[in-house]
Amino acid sequence: MALFTAFENLFQVPWNDYLGNIGEGLLRTLGYTIGSFIGATALGLAIALMRLNRSKLIRFIAAFYTEIFKNIPLLAIIFLTYFGLPSVGVKLQVFEAGVLSLVLFYAAYLSEIFRAAISGVHRGQQEASEALGLSRGKTFSHVVLPQAVRLALPGTNTMFVDLIKSTSLLVTISAAELMTNAQLIASETFRSLEVYLVISAVYFAICYPVSQSLLFLERKIHAGIPLSIGRRRRLTLAKTLLAEGRS
Repeated sequence: MALFTAFENLFQVPWNDYLGNIGEGLLRTLGYTIGSFIGATALGLAIALMRLNRSKLIRFIAAFYTEIFKNIPLLAIIFLTYFGLPSVGVKLQVFEAGVLSLVLFYAAYLSEIFRAAISGVHRGQQEASEALGLSRGKTFSHVVLPQAVRLALPGTNTMFVDLIKSTSLLVTISAAELMTNAQLIASETFRSLEVYLVISAVYFAICYPVSQSLLFLERKIHAGIPLSIGRRRRLTLAKTLLAEGRS
């Protein structure tokens, strides 16, 4: 009975009054996540290619960037971007500062994942492609990249889920994402335990299905399912031609 009373007393926040706040915060969190992941993926791939460049200077610049942002806390990067840059005349909006901070931080980790994946593609396949007359660009896009994507999927999926959770650090600059709105609700209701338990459950409800969906996608791709519609059509056509040839 005492346990039931304690449980009943725990949940006293009128959540119907705050559904709009949670929904707004959730949309902001997804906005930060998607924008940052796209930017970090593009920058990470560029840095990975720089790490594999023949020029020692380019490799050094890429390695220097990677080591810098891998060894600085994300919170410090957020503070430098939002509070530090205005001192040198660069003032960013909250959304811009948040996305930039996440991009700079996660691009360093993604570059290592991409570099390892590209290096994991056997050199003989590139040599065979070049022997067939394919340019270096076509060799990379049609031969190396599809295989590298498969190798990079596990680490990239992990980084994506981690990125969703890391948006909560933007509460320090009042980014209006999920954790910021949770802080406002807690300050209005004085029910911090309940509020943060519920917000933690919301994060779990987002991250767990995403992680499981990405894991399912990873398994399907490793099973041999083509990544693009064009490749699927060519594979289907090849199977049809083979079947007709045997008959």
